[in-house]
Amino acid sequence: MADITAAMVKELREKTGAGMMDAKNALVENKGDMDASVDWLRKKGLAKAAKKSGRVAAEGVIAVAAAADGKSAAVIEVNSETDFVARNEQFQIFAKKAAELALSSSDIEGVAEAQYGNGKSTKDTLTDLIATIGENMNLRRSTNLSVSKGLVASYIHGAVAPNLGKIGVLVALESDAPADKLQALGKQLAMHIAAAKPESLDVASLDPKTVEREKSVHRDTAKASGKPDDIIEKMLEGRMRKYYEEIVLLEQNFIMDPDTKISALLEKSAKEIGSPVKIAGYVNYILGEGIEKEETDFAAEVAAVVNG
Repeated sequence: MADITAAMVKELREKTGAGMMDAKNALVENKGDMDASVDWLRKKGLAKAAKKSGRVAAEGVIAVAAAADGKSAAVIEVNSETDFVARNEQFQIFAKKAAELALSSSDIEGVAEAQYGNGKSTKDTLTDLIATIGENMNLRRSTNLSVSKGLVASYIHGAVAPNLGKIGVLVALESDAPADKLQALGKQLAMHIAAAKPESLDVASLDPKTVEREKSVHRDTAKASGKPDDIIEKMLEGRMRKYYEEIVLLEQNFIMDPDTKISALLEKSAKEIGSPVKIAGYVNYILGEGIEKEETDFAAEVAAVVNG
C-alpha cells in the first residue's frame, strides 16, 4: 500500500475542498493516485459538497418532533442557501427525520453522528443530499426537552409543511394534570413565546452581569434628574420592573390577554384544570437567527459581467 503523507492529504483537500478524513480515505482507496482520488471524491459527491460549504446557508427550516407519550420533544434547525430548497420534498423529509433523531440526542453533534436509517450517519446522508440538490446545507443546532410528568408542547410558525416552518417553539409543562388538559395551554404559551421572544424564563435565570449593567444605566439616568435618593430608588424599581416585563417570560403580559401576566395565567390555569402547572423550560428557534447573511447588489453583479 502506498504511503499516504500529510502533504498528499493537504494537496487533495486544496484541489477538492473535501474534508480531511474524506481526502485521506480517497488516497488510501486509490493507492495514492492523486487524479484517481479527485475522481473518487467527485463520484461520491464529496468534492462537490465540500466546494459549496463556504456559501452562506441561512434559509431552510425549523423542524419539531414529539415522542409518542408527549413527555419529550425536539426542535432542530437545518439550513439551506435558498428558500426554494427549503420547499424541496427531499430536504423536508431529511429535516423531519433529523428532528426525530434529535429526540434521543443531547446536541447537534449527536444528531450528525446518529444512524439515519440507511446505513449511513445523518451527516453523510446530508452530504449526499447536498450533492443531489446542489446547494450548501448544514445541521445548525438542536435541543430536546422532557418532563417526568406533564407534557412538552410544540408550535411551528410560518409552516411550509406539517412540523416544519420558520419558527419552532417547545414548552415543557410539569403537572399532574392529564395531557389533553395541558395541550391547549401549552400551545398558547408556545405561540406567546414565538411572538414575545422572551430571553429568560424567570428573573433568577438572567445573567447577573446583564441585570447589574441595566440597573447601572437606569440609576445614572435617574440621578441626572436631580431627585432625592429615595425617589431615585423608586424610579429604579419601576424601570427594572418594566425591563423584566419585556424580556422575562413569567413577567410578560400574555399576548392573548394583555392584562394578565404569564405567571398569573399559570395560576388561573391550575385552578381550571385542578392541578399546579409549572413551566420547566422552553426553547424558541428562529430560522437564520444570528447568521450573518451576505448582502449582494444584483445590479452591480450584472454590470460587472457586462463590462468584463
